[in-house]
Amino acid sequence: MKTAIVYYSMLGNCEMVAERIAERLDVDMIRIEPDKAYPDKGAKKFLWGGKSAVMGEKPALKPYDFDADKYGNVIIGFPVWASRPAPPIVSFVDQNKVKLAGKKISAFACQSGNGAEKAFDKLKDQLGIDAFWAELILIDPKIRQKNDDIDKIEAFCQKQ
Repeated sequence: MKTAIVYYSMLGNCEMVAERIAERLDVDMIRIEPDKAYPDKGAKKFLWGGKSAVMGEKPALKPYDFDADKYGNVIIGFPVWASRPAPPIVSFVDQNKVKLAGKKISAFACQSGNGAEKAFDKLKDQLGIDAFWAELILIDPKIRQKNDDIDKIEAFCQKQ
């Protein structure tokens, strides 16, 4: 069965990680985007994104191509907002929860501070699963590139 990486990336961190995983694995990359983009600079970025995450908002998404029947393995990637998955990923999971049941699901999160563990727990609760197949947490990998990030991505890929 094939693998899909379903991800949302506002500032390019999750996109970079998804691309690095795709270099190592045979995957289909599926980018999730909200119909209305979130502010990506200054105080508005934190206010609108944080409020949306804390309030559990599920924004409308631009059309995306995800045929769950094609995939046995789904990797979900997202930025952490207020210790929660970014709302576009919450929307995706909400729309596909039944289709994701029984799949081997892994997750990666990019964050500037902390909260990824709580975000993973919230996503597992939403999916109705006890654990991810594999988990990966990176801190601003696009702007704070570290050598051990490559090792962490490699270890994550080996678990797939």
